[in-house]
Amino acid sequence: MAGTDNGVDVETGIKSGITGDSAPAVAKPQDANDLAGLEAGLDALDSVHVARTSLRETLLRKTLPPVIAVALVLVLWQLLVWAEVAPEYKLASPSDVWGEAREAWFQGTLLDYIWTSVSRGLLGFLMALAIGTPLGLLVARVGFVRAAIGPILSGLQSLPSVAWVPPAVIWLGLNDSMMYAVILLGAVPSVANGLVAGIDQIPPLFLRAGRTLGATGLREAWHIVMPGALPGYLAGLKQGWAFSWRSLMAAEIIASSPDLGVGLGQLLENGRNNSSMAQVFLAILLILLVGIAIDLLIFSPLERRVLRGRGLLVTR
Repeated sequence: MAGTDNGVDVETGIKSGITGDSAPAVAKPQDANDLAGLEAGLDALDSVHVARTSLRETLLRKTLPPVIAVALVLVLWQLLVWAEVAPEYKLASPSDVWGEAREAWFQGTLLDYIWTSVSRGLLGFLMALAIGTPLGLLVARVGFVRAAIGPILSGLQSLPSVAWVPPAVIWLGLNDSMMYAVILLGAVPSVANGLVAGIDQIPPLFLRAGRTLGATGLREAWHIVMPGALPGYLAGLKQGWAFSWRSLMAAEIIASSPDLGVGLGQLLENGRNNSSMAQVFLAILLILLVGIAIDLLIFSPLERRVLRGRGLLVTR
């Protein structure tokens, strides 16, 4: 910069038209360099370019590694079968599992197995979300409620979901209500605790600034608390879905009835009863694939959006 608006010549340090003892302090070249560096730094912060990842790079970085990992697992699996490390009725080959999947597909039952479990799991998770979110807000913001319910939520989160299946069957019978009750008891504590953890990590300055601007009550919860707690809340949602899915599988394995239909957990139990390891492996693979698909289609995009909104993710 050669000069400023008040007429100071930075290079000579002399203010034009003013001489004598009354002249103001002379600007030094070092001050100009500092100011230029500050402006350059601010410009760099304002000009962060978000580069879109090319299709080739996406395939190489995100698609190729899991494909290679799956291929290696299949090769190792087949090698174990050829080596006869276990009898055939204990270790089915990948081709046997593929044949079981083809048979279920041609019979029109494969998608029914998946949809029966996925529909229950998603509906139960949405119910847990509707209950766990206000519960988490209440626990985080009201001291008495936190002291009374907080330890109980932590204890429920550590309790295995399968422990709720017997009492749920006795209380509600073999029906969908029992399934949803087990899902709620497994997922609600995770959702609530995730939100509580996220709220605890909000800087107090944000809350004070929000109150100064008039954000109180529901406005504070909607505009300050929830956005500030979003990373922790999202982590609680992911964990809540994992607990929902695991609780549902436990309920479907233990509680079987013709009225409930055949989900993935029941398919796994049927494979055990029929001593069909191909069917058992097929059920395990389908349970795993559904969990991966839900994470890739729902939670991973949400997580990327949250990180990008906070300036923590600069590539797409």
